Amino acid sequence: MKKILKKANLLGVMLLAFISCSDFEEINVNPTAASEDQVQTEYFINSSIGGTQQNPHIAERIFILYWDDAGRMTRVGTLSEGSSNDGWSSDYYNGYVSSWLRNINAGIEIADKQIASGNFKEHTPNLKQVARIWRAYIMSEMTDNFGPIPINGFQGVNPEYSNVKEVYYYMLQELNEATAALDLSVSNPGDALKKLDPAYGYDYAKWQKYGNSLRMRLAMRLSEVDPAKAQSEFEDAANNTFISDASENFKVKEVAGWNDYTGVMTRQWWDHEVSATLNNLMIGLGGVTSQSMLSADKHSHIKPANYMGLKFDNHFSSMTNDPSAGFFFDGLQNTIDPRAYDLFKIPGDFSDPEFNAYPSWNSNASITKRNLVDASDTVVKEIEAAFTWNAYAAGNWGEKGSKNKVYGFTGTLPRLANKYRNDSNSRIFFASWESHFLIAEAALRGWNVPMTGQVAYEKGIADSFTYNGVSSQLGDYLTSQDYSRVGTSVSWTHTIEPAATIAVTYVDGYTATAGNMNLKYPENTIYKNGAIKNDLLTKIITQKFIAQTPWLPLETWSDHRRLGLPFFENAAIEKPLTDMPQLTNGNFMTNSINFYGQRLKYPSNFSSNIPGGYEQAVDKLGGPDSVFTPLWWAQQN
Repeated sequence: MKKILKKANLLGVMLLAFISCSDFEEINVNPTAASEDQVQTEYFINSSIGGTQQNPHIAERIFILYWDDAGRMTRVGTLSEGSSNDGWSSDYYNGYVSSWLRNINAGIEIADKQIASGNFKEHTPNLKQVARIWRAYIMSEMTDNFGPIPINGFQGVNPEYSNVKEVYYYMLQELNEATAALDLSVSNPGDALKKLDPAYGYDYAKWQKYGNSLRMRLAMRLSEVDPAKAQSEFEDAANNTFISDASENFKVKEVAGWNDYTGVMTRQWWDHEVSATLNNLMIGLGGVTSQSMLSADKHSHIKPANYMGLKFDNHFSSMTNDPSAGFFFDGLQNTIDPRAYDLFKIPGDFSDPEFNAYPSWNSNASITKRNLVDASDTVVKEIEAAFTWNAYAAGNWGEKGSKNKVYGFTGTLPRLANKYRNDSNSRIFFASWESHFLIAEAALRGWNVPMTGQVAYEKGIADSFTYNGVSSQLGDYLTSQDYSRVGTSVSWTHTIEPAATIAVTYVDGYTATAGNMNLKYPENTIYKNGAIKNDLLTKIITQKFIAQTPWLPLETWSDHRRLGLPFFENAAIEKPLTDMPQLTNGNFMTNSINFYGQRLKYPSNFSSNIPGGYEQAVDKLGGPDSVFTPLWWAQQN
């Protein structure tokens, strides 16, 4: 990996020389510039993949502060509350994305020049196709964040901006042509080239599978607005080779330090606690008991089924449609999705080797006792959060939040396992489970795909269970008809809707008085007016969301923008949200595409430096340059 990083640094010098000249003749007469032999396509591919991996600076801003929040993999309070930061967006749009695209475009141009001259290596045509596949991914990332982008951008000329439909059609065509053009009979010339591809080591068959899987992802993105195009592109890709096994996953090994390969979730000051969205999806889902998954020393902390916890009306916000709002759960859930305990670690379980104790400079992760106080800061209740399982909605908790020392404190929350935080993992860009969930959705839509919806759905779940090391629970899980807290079950053949409410018990946190109530399942009014909670599409997207955690929050955000699935709770509004005034105390129990961010605004220096390009981009966006303007393919209802 160190050699790869050195190549990337050398490439920066080479790239400057390359883009400052009109052709290779000018490079060759410049004794300080790289020669044609030195500047090879594989260097640019390596640099572009490395850059897209995101160094800690950009990863913190984009992956964590934007995508994790928008994709509801953790609670941050940015796009979920309608806010964005111009500096973060500028870093991404101007400094990083343009570099990644410029590099990959330069690599393709070099390959074209070498092929045209007849002076090229046997593998050069294949590297060009690999570069085209990777360029399609980078473009998809950029357009799914901002909207209109230039198809011919970052090539040294002022580009024309294309609307999102045009960008998608271009990416799909590129993937179709590039995967078909890969020559799988070409031999790999050896380790020197393999080391410059951190994902597949230039295994062209795997690149072809990735290209087809990526095409499936992008085709499905169009399912609601351009179904004929979506079906045609998807069927062509799915009936070819695609990522169907974990050995084919597109992943890049993380390394320690501060560079492009440093883990995207390694910054110690972020808790990465389980989100309310994910928690509500997992509670009760699959019917697997905590007792069957946890060691005997934890069994005393497991609570009865249908128990909600301690009710604290004066300290926990209830002004959100989060069905768990208002409660502190003073134990472990009776049943929960088996992946929960692999992904996130129980507060106070310090003997678990995967318990993450960040930040290393204080002991907050080991402090599990916190207080609820009154307006004069007098302790009302001491809360012991060790061996409890809670997740809270983002938003403005107002006075309740100021008196609550529990809900935002590191040591009281289930947090992401150490293996995702310590640079020891591989960042996943595409996994086999996604291929199978995409095929399951396509089958549900009646498209011609290579397996039934049920087979694909269950294979996606199985792949995810294998990844999380919980395959022993798979059999019982797949047949479960138990409902999650949002009213969805696992079994493919079980599509009976839950009752409107479920009888639950609780304890008044102030008086210790036991109580009973009917808990209403939330109504996801974006999807089928909130009437449907347990149809096949909801099952597929629920399972896809859990499987994508924690690597692909951009995809969970995109699925929700496209379909309104799975259920996303609204931010709490004990006080109005400055950046989202449309969410009020009169409508917070309903869902709307106006109640969460749909995109990133273009950075301000784009509008100031290239006003003509900015005007063109916004015109093709189809609405104001606002986080609430949906992209062309996004859910519009």
